[in-house]
Amino acid sequence: MSDSRTQLLELIDELAVTRGKFTLSSGLEANYYLDLRLVTLDRRSAPLVGDVMLDLFEREGYLGEIDAVGGLTMGADPVGTAVMHRSVVRGTPLDSFVVRKEAKKHGMGKRVEGPDVKGKKVIAVEDTSTTGGSVLTAVEALREAGAEVVAVAVVMDRNTGAKERVEAEGLPYLVALNTKDLGLD
Repeated sequence: MSDSRTQLLELIDELAVTRGKFTLSSGLEANYYLDLRLVTLDRRSAPLVGDVMLDLFEREGYLGEIDAVGGLTMGADPVGTAVMHRSVVRGTPLDSFVVRKEAKKHGMGKRVEGPDVKGKKVIAVEDTSTTGGSVLTAVEALREAGAEVVAVAVVMDRNTGAKERVEAEGLPYLVALNTKDLGLD
């Protein structure tokens, strides 16, 4: 296990895991709540998120093949930004983008913000995924904007069906960490 991965798991356990009984946005019940924004927006762990995701892209053969990463606002925003910043430091620069839940009703009326994704190979990212619904909403918007979505990648998978749903849509589902890594499953 890489040092970045180990450090990130420790920070996730410290900052983002609350044990108890919770109902998730999907309607599923869990005996813990995982708020990854407490990690992705933390100054200590954000660079680790970028490195762990870049390591994942490299391991899966996507680094050097993709142009940008991002996803549905809010959970994906800090993930895409962390990847963008760390990619520059590592000499493998990638752009980032943000997908709005709906197109702006003023200005340019965009749904995908940031550098133009038309004709670009992109990976749709998410902080954590339960059903895959949010990231698939981003995939739909990216395809409408002319992007070639080559994969979906999540920092933390809950092992609750997102992988199967994304793969049923014909996309590879890349996982950096999962709840088993934290001893939650």
